[in-house]
Amino acid sequence: MKFAVIVFPGSNCDADMFHAIKDALKEEVTYVRYDETSLEGFDGVLLPGGFSYGDYLRSGAIAGFAPIMTAVRQFAEAGKPVLGVCNGFQMLLELGLLPGAMKRNDGLKFICRPTTLIVENNDTMFTTGYEKGQEITIPVAHGEGNYECDAETLAQLEINNQVVFRYKENINGSKANIAGIKNEQGNVLGMMPHPERAVESLLGSDDGLSLFQSIVRNWRESHVTTS
Repeated sequence: MKFAVIVFPGSNCDADMFHAIKDALKEEVTYVRYDETSLEGFDGVLLPGGFSYGDYLRSGAIAGFAPIMTAVRQFAEAGKPVLGVCNGFQMLLELGLLPGAMKRNDGLKFICRPTTLIVENNDTMFTTGYEKGQEITIPVAHGEGNYECDAETLAQLEINNQVVFRYKENINGSKANIAGIKNEQGNVLGMMPHPERAVESLLGSDDGLSLFQSIVRNWRESHVTTS
């Protein structure tokens, strides 16, 4: 499986994501610049964390207009896996590929520490390697990770089982403790915690590795089925 790590001016987690795929997952991965226009030949897209364009206007807002994002939208609409982490999640919200928006954390402070997540939905291409209700340790590093949506959107997220991860402890004020959501089709996942920083026990947790392994396993199974 070949992954693209999209790199924007201000990205600072692109190397972490690259390392997680190349060295921990042992899959093929390539950096793709924000000013490129094609994702041909790739099987999965990863939007990393950081401060794209300095987080001016809103986090992820300017990145949503980058040339590569037209290809990202087409990639997602084709049903291929797209993962947005932290700033990447914010980009997916700005693109409208996921519902809702982000606000500043409660307390208006940057939060950077390990956190416990509850796997709310393990029936996705990203989470089949977990058990439903499993508690996993994944670090966070954000100042604008307070997920917000209206009551109707929240109801739809719950009805459609689109909430994938919740914080065990609501660290930032996110509505319904939401830490990660998927689209209705199930091929786009946005999450604020950083699974790429939890792929080796040396880092304090390897709980994030199962997420990437799930992507590869489900991608391979779908290609065997359709071939």
